[in-house]
Amino acid sequence: MSHNRRRASAEKTKPTPFWLAAALVVPAVGLLARIEIEGGEHLPEEGPYVLAPNHYSEFDPIVIAVATWRLGRAPRFMAKESLFRVPVVGAVLKGLGMIPVSRTTSASAAGQAISQAAELVADGRGVIVYPEGSLTREPDLWPMRGKSGAVRVAAAGDIPIIPVATWGVQSILPRYGKFSAWPLRKRIRVRFGPRVELPFEPGVTPSPTQLVAGTDAVMARISGLLGELRGETPPAERWNPGQHGQKETGRLEP
Repeated sequence: MSHNRRRASAEKTKPTPFWLAAALVVPAVGLLARIEIEGGEHLPEEGPYVLAPNHYSEFDPIVIAVATWRLGRAPRFMAKESLFRVPVVGAVLKGLGMIPVSRTTSASAAGQAISQAAELVADGRGVIVYPEGSLTREPDLWPMRGKSGAVRVAAAGDIPIIPVATWGVQSILPRYGKFSAWPLRKRIRVRFGPRVELPFEPGVTPSPTQLVAGTDAVMARISGLLGELRGETPPAERWNPGQHGQKETGRLEP
């Protein structure tokens, strides 16, 4: 079930700012959570990747980061561009190799994705992108509809996009709820899936229709992985906050 015995990539074996972060975060998270990783072989051992998780707790990025680190890769996220302008915080984000993302028009979003993809390919790095853009509004915590940022970056550089689902993080920090440390070592499962084959030719700038289709394919795979973890069947249609009078805030990517 667990796939943790892998060769660590150079980004983990060479000294980086992640070492200090991991030395502090990994043991602390280990007290709170017993993270079980499944399908870890699907995360490339080296080279670029885009990792696309579900998002239902403010704490689940920490779980994804620890799981990614345990599999030998450095967990870099896309972060809002405004955070990079905050004193100290911006320097830390840059030091950890985080990728700034700004709210853009569709035309500039395509250019931004191309430059981000080129950087990932050149450096052999991966990035974690939450395709939902914010915490799911779906009442039962299933993934809601996705945004196209993850697919744009993957398509621009022919980078594998890897779906991943977590379950159990809500026992530590429920969506919009209060933090709960006790009992310690709560069980959290993380399941990685095979690369999503996007419905268009690699290296070709996808049309809006193709972006929607590709994003739907990614969200379907994430939902399927979550269904396996929960032992349930995901909803046939993904939740659309706009149709339920819900404002989408806290966006992580365009």
